[in-house]
Amino acid sequence: MNVHEYQAKQILGKYGVRVSQGRLIEEGGDIAAKAKEAASDLQKATGTKMFVVKAQIHAGGRGKAGGVKLAKSVDEAGSLTKEIMGKVLVTPQTGAEGKKVHKIWIEQASDIARELYLGIVIDRAVSKVVMMASTEGGVEIEEVAHKHPEKIVKVAIDPITGFMPFHARKLSKALGFTPEQTKEAVGFFGNLYKCFIEEDCSQVEINPLIITSQGNLAALDAKFNFDENALFRHPKTVEMRDLLEENAQDVEASKYELAYIALDGNIGCLVNGAGLAMATMDIIKLHGGEPANFLDVGGGANKEKVSNAFKIILKDPKVKAILVNIFGGIMKCDVIAEGVIAAAKELSLKVPLVVRLEGTNVEKGKEILANSGLKITPADGLTDAAKKVVAAAKG
Repeated sequence: MNVHEYQAKQILGKYGVRVSQGRLIEEGGDIAAKAKEAASDLQKATGTKMFVVKAQIHAGGRGKAGGVKLAKSVDEAGSLTKEIMGKVLVTPQTGAEGKKVHKIWIEQASDIARELYLGIVIDRAVSKVVMMASTEGGVEIEEVAHKHPEKIVKVAIDPITGFMPFHARKLSKALGFTPEQTKEAVGFFGNLYKCFIEEDCSQVEINPLIITSQGNLAALDAKFNFDENALFRHPKTVEMRDLLEENAQDVEASKYELAYIALDGNIGCLVNGAGLAMATMDIIKLHGGEPANFLDVGGGANKEKVSNAFKIILKDPKVKAILVNIFGGIMKCDVIAEGVIAAAKELSLKVPLVVRLEGTNVEKGKEILANSGLKITPADGLTDAAKKVVAAAKG
């Protein structure tokens, strides 16, 4: 789960991480008037004379796409907010379809002396949380890693001891901090690590981390990803979820507790078990096809869940064929067969459907499919299933 920049800054503020003050503007009503009122209020609170108008979307690269503008007056903040609100921003992280702006954050302008990068991720290779920093702030970290990997310094943090002052000193030295800045970094970086752990994050990115003209550290931008398996511990974080920023199929899949991820291909996949779902996508690719989604219905799926999974797959207009690949362990093949038939009839299925069943009650499941009167292509084995569905999608 992701949150917007303004929400990320609210979270950081709770942990004593310095962030800029701002005001949120949402679509609807007189946008320019609301923005000017917010900017005027911010000016009274902070004394700032300039403002940064920032589109709030779940994607990086907003500035290059025209979603971040500097306003030199309250009136200009109003006009720029009106200009950006409702605009579709296309960045490297949005894809060609882009994302429409529904919210805008107006914040006080910062006096920037240096721009740096600071991030925290979980490194499964070492089974530790890793904090990394770079002097190349304001640039996508993937680009820095590709062109200048030597400019990224990392520290692995032992979960037993947690973040220690020597971690901050190592990062500070690489970033060229003064002794005073290093002293501040111990608290800043330590608070950021505490936030990462206590909020059950999977990623926190401060890009850019700035040094102000007064020599202080501040988070000018912030990106958070959370471990969805731990969200039950954070009801207030769940309330921050913005469904407008998520794929419609992803949102619907979450209602039915289906593990669904939309992809760019044209072969819909309905599989039980994450490992088998990955293997199914791999073998489709091996035989020249492109999966349209990852979809794991889980080990205990029932008829209704299978039917809902079909509905979600078919909402993707790119889908030209569907592969159902089920290994019945806990799940029974005859139950899956009944769900497939129910969904096909209810939705008047028009795309080719290939079904591969193995495991518990497999013969009964195959019999149900054969007697359904529907145009369903049976498959014997995963390779046979992949070849048939790729051919169907191309045909």
